Amino acid sequence: MSPDVVRWLKPPVFLLCLLPAVKLTLEAFGLWGLSLGANPVEELIHRLGWWGLAFLLITLTVTPLRRLSGRAWLLRFRRMLGLFAFFYVTLHFLAYAGIDQRFALGYIVDDVLERPYITIGFLAFVLLIPLAATSTRGMVRRLGPRWKKLHRLVYVIAVLGAWHFYWLVKADLFEPLVFGLILALLLGYRLAVRYFGAGNKT
Repeated sequence: MSPDVVRWLKPPVFLLCLLPAVKLTLEAFGLWGLSLGANPVEELIHRLGWWGLAFLLITLTVTPLRRLSGRAWLLRFRRMLGLFAFFYVTLHFLAYAGIDQRFALGYIVDDVLERPYITIGFLAFVLLIPLAATSTRGMVRRLGPRWKKLHRLVYVIAVLGAWHFYWLVKADLFEPLVFGLILALLLGYRLAVRYFGAGNKT
């Protein structure tokens, strides 16, 4: 696919990635008959986290798809998808800290220290910050080989995110297990390429 076509595709892909946030905003304000249900704060936090983890896994899917299909242009969307993962995870944290906890620092710190699923979720968020901050082309050039090493943290972050989701859910484990299975396949594919494959191992 030519660079011009990819350039034209980026705006609609961007808008598509923004749709969950738009829908959640409409539901939060009760517009167009939409609603977040009986417990809107909990539902908002949960779904923002769901989309954050989903976009993280979508981002990790780009490289296997590129290798299997031979379509190098897919890599042109990886940074955008990764930044949307950070966007939704940040909103997830802000909804928890701002709407649920009213930015009461003491309560937030207590939660982070005393509730394991919040501890690992917060750790994943903190680790994601330097990846988002160094996602520009300028930072890629400036960091050189260190950039790739730093961005391998995404695998740790994805594991922590899936773990956070698993511990959060109290009854129906179907969705966390599906996320976990997808992540296991993505990481397993990379390990197979690393030890048995050839070519680009990123």
